[in-house]
Amino acid sequence: MGLGKERSKFGRYLDAQSITQSKLAVAAGVPSSTISRLAQSDRHEPSYSVGRRLILTLRAEGYAVGDDDFWTS
Repeated sequence: MGLGKERSKFGRYLDAQSITQSKLAVAAGVPSSTISRLAQSDRHEPSYSVGRRLILTLRAEGYAVGDDDFWTS
């Protein structure tokens, strides 16, 4: 956050909402390395199941996110 690193749309969203990668990883049941990779660059996209799990977790936490807000697949 604010360290001059390249960030994906997903990463910028996490930053703007003050959502930590580690807490999201635990809540979604995915490795923190997966969250980190997805937050780095828009070149990275999750598998359908991981992307779906992340979206459903964010929604369960009260965030209004759409299925295609961050990734095309």
